[in-house]
Amino acid sequence: MDSYFILFVVIGIAALGMAWMPNFTETTNISYSILYVLIGAILYALTDALPFPNPLSQRETTLRLTEMMVIVSLMGTGLKIDQPFSFRSWRIPFKMVIITMVVSIILIALLGNWMFDFNLSAALLLGAVLAPTDPVLAADVQVGPPLEDRKEKDKVKFSLTAEAGMNDGMAFPFTWLAIGLASTSGSFDWKEWLLMDLIVKIVVGIVCGFVIGKVMAYAIFKLSAGRKMVVRDGFVAISVMLITYGIAELVHGYGFIAVFVAALTIRNHEFQHQYHETLHDFTEQIERILLAIVLILFGGALVHGLVENFSWYQLLFAIVCVFIIRPATAWLAVAGEKLHNKEKFAISFFGIKGIGSFFYLAFAIESASFPDRELWSIVSAVVLLSIVVHGATATYAMKRLGRFTKA
Repeated sequence: MDSYFILFVVIGIAALGMAWMPNFTETTNISYSILYVLIGAILYALTDALPFPNPLSQRETTLRLTEMMVIVSLMGTGLKIDQPFSFRSWRIPFKMVIITMVVSIILIALLGNWMFDFNLSAALLLGAVLAPTDPVLAADVQVGPPLEDRKEKDKVKFSLTAEAGMNDGMAFPFTWLAIGLASTSGSFDWKEWLLMDLIVKIVVGIVCGFVIGKVMAYAIFKLSAGRKMVVRDGFVAISVMLITYGIAELVHGYGFIAVFVAALTIRNHEFQHQYHETLHDFTEQIERILLAIVLILFGGALVHGLVENFSWYQLLFAIVCVFIIRPATAWLAVAGEKLHNKEKFAISFFGIKGIGSFFYLAFAIESASFPDRELWSIVSAVVLLSIVVHGATATYAMKRLGRFTKA
């Protein structure tokens, strides 16, 4: 019972602290994600009264907590993008998903096979887990709230925001491919994977998100206003998120894609309506509370055996992923764009890894047999390095880049 009440206090203080964290980041140029991981590590090093945080033993909790974290973040990401959707204006994010993510999966898989002697399924899973950028931890490099006064569109922040929203769902086909290869003793059914996992589930997710988004936008902005039942509550965003994710998964589509598309569809309806701010602000508040909990648990897991088998090979692998593979593959996608090299470098470098990687890994390990202890150690090393490196540089870099683009 004492542990139960201690947990209440820790969560309360962590959530309360989030109220000041944007100011902390603005003042120090350091992401609060670094601070919360450090707090989690210190707390768990000092006491055994808190719940055991190791994802190796708490598989279901890890899976569901990271799943909720990602879908809340995807909803918020879609709601804050002020760039109306078109294939022309969204060209860079699409190229990042098609080129950067796919090439990253291949390179990370090859590197995992070479450095750790993983078989095809485990190496492919490592690539699918680490290739996407994270919508949760990337707030420092993303666009601000909807309807924010932006005299000029920030192509860097928009590209990174849209990429993070799109590629979390697009990593699922490759995760399923890894699961299928690990679960099949004989020949793998490539036709079924191509048809169902790579095409049908993506299309179903997009259609679900678009249809539900249209229906909800009509109900929010037209139907309720016409009947003098104006909706003002921000929690509607979370309601839409849960409905969309649940329906998409029930009809065998990708829920991550559906949630992001639904959020974009709502955002593109009544584009200048102030209610978009209310929806986004509530979603962001829920996201920050969940993030505080997840980061503290991650810090605790680091001191409770998550990286007990850590090796210098894993550190080298993390360095290559963060400093070489992501920047190089992203540069391929933006090389032909009419951007300054500083803008291209920023888009290429800030491919932040985070909670999404934890979800995909937890999901795959629940679905098939993989070297889970080694994979968790490797992925945690990459995410931790990304939190430290990107968290220490993102805010300062975006400020400098903002001054450069205005000059």
